[in-house]
Amino acid sequence: MYNTSFIKKILVVATVVLLYSCDKDFNAIGDGLIGDDHFGLELEKYDVLAFNQEVTPVQSNGLTLYGLGIFDNPVFGTSSANFVSQVALETNAPTIGESPEIESVVLTVPYFNHIKSTATDGSNTYVLDSIYGDPNGKIKLSVYESGVQMRSSYFDGGSQFAQLYYSDQDPDFFANKLIDPATNKPLNDDADVSQNEAFFFDPKETVVTTTDDAGKVTTTRTAPQMSLNLNKNFFLNKILKAPAVKLSTPSLFQEYFRGLYFKVEKSGSNPSNLALLDFFKQNGANAKITIKYKAKTAITTDADGTMEEKSLVINLTGAAANLYNDVKNPTYNTAITSPNKTTGDQRLYLKGGQGSLAIIELFGKTDLIGYDANGVLVNEPNGVSDQLDEIRHNVKYKNWLANEANLVFSIDAEKMAATHEPQRVYLYDMDNSLPLVDYLSDGTSGVVNGVTMQKIVYSGIINIDATTKKGKSYKILLTNHLRNIIKNEAVKNVKLGLVVTGNINDITAGKLKNRILIDPTKPNEYFSDLPKASVMSPLGTVLFGSNIPSGDANYTKRLQLQVYYTKPN
Repeated sequence: MYNTSFIKKILVVATVVLLYSCDKDFNAIGDGLIGDDHFGLELEKYDVLAFNQEVTPVQSNGLTLYGLGIFDNPVFGTSSANFVSQVALETNAPTIGESPEIESVVLTVPYFNHIKSTATDGSNTYVLDSIYGDPNGKIKLSVYESGVQMRSSYFDGGSQFAQLYYSDQDPDFFANKLIDPATNKPLNDDADVSQNEAFFFDPKETVVTTTDDAGKVTTTRTAPQMSLNLNKNFFLNKILKAPAVKLSTPSLFQEYFRGLYFKVEKSGSNPSNLALLDFFKQNGANAKITIKYKAKTAITTDADGTMEEKSLVINLTGAAANLYNDVKNPTYNTAITSPNKTTGDQRLYLKGGQGSLAIIELFGKTDLIGYDANGVLVNEPNGVSDQLDEIRHNVKYKNWLANEANLVFSIDAEKMAATHEPQRVYLYDMDNSLPLVDYLSDGTSGVVNGVTMQKIVYSGIINIDATTKKGKSYKILLTNHLRNIIKNEAVKNVKLGLVVTGNINDITAGKLKNRILIDPTKPNEYFSDLPKASVMSPLGTVLFGSNIPSGDANYTKRLQLQVYYTKPN
């Protein structure tokens, strides 16, 4: 684990090398400070304003990963993630053959996993990754033909726009699902309840043994994956007996077979869980339907009635979306719907999906005094924080050099004791929906708990307590961001957004369905989008905020900006 002290050592040694090229003007202010005539690094702390912000319906298509299942979180409540996707023939205009007879129809979806051990016979024991909730949890899983034709884009006024789907659209897809009137059941209607009524994410590898005509036995082992038997009669009529024109082109096929809708519900009194699934070739394979059948073809020997063994593959591809249904814990709901935007919140609730984030303003909102152009203390009611004025004054007139700046978010370990914790959080420029310069300038990587992580200096990686094995804090570097604000008064001290992230390398943003006014006194400041990596994550965390009373036992854990200076002797 790359902890606070380790990162600090890296930054002290590498500050000039990493930052000089992008910050020459600022370093010129402190020329001569890095030498023999200076004190060691000295820490100063400054107030910040931090409060909660609810995430209303948000764009949930165009993600790299999608969740499926139900996650019961004692802090945040219950989150249900349904899924919908277009489908496409792997080969257009297939030659089906005459009198087709289906042998099997199997839907497979790869799981994220790693091998725990391998036996002498070659069999592997796997551990599933990205499973949240009870590891033995079960859900009721229903897979339907979708009645909604999803599109990747649309035209309006002669211009083409991306088609967006939102996290609250589950009622639309549920109302338009198609049920085979012959069965009045979902497509996954197998008699084995582990495939529907009591589905679970099975970590066992799939083993298939075949024997050829010569008696040779072949064993094929496949990593764990969802494997559902779908209704054969439906696919016989829908696909193998379809008019040839319906299978001739991607557009005609997608209009004919509009996709699959995955619906999750509680499985009786069983505990449940949720998985992030590998639908679209993130792990070298993709979700697909494989139809195996026999048919008469040109090579069929009519004399003995032999039929050719054939297969047809339908991939899940194109437009897809997660569809959420949440029941919020009352305490959590109150915290995100009634934030204190004036003096800040005592606790910050971050949650992925259609959840919540924290909004942070460096230096708070104090505005009583300041410094004029000559460094003289004056009354300055002009919207600039006193503490920011003080920092600029100390840098310009006292030749202080800001070597390192961090925000350290302490975790409320008591609230998070009984649930999963996100391994990483992401701090970004919320006003412009952009990463901070410290994120962009960090090209580092490292290994943490066996996982290769990028941008380990910028960080946001959870710091684990050696005794409790639970999270203590998240630390994020924003030295360059602060320097830009200090050295150039024209640079806006933007609002910062803090979210959980499922992928630190994904900085793209998804749109909110309806933009939200952050501050009623500033009608042009809206919250209108959210990092997609946060939408993908089902996890959440509770952090100590900026507004903790001085007599509170957790007062020292309140959020403050930490700046390490070199001060001249």
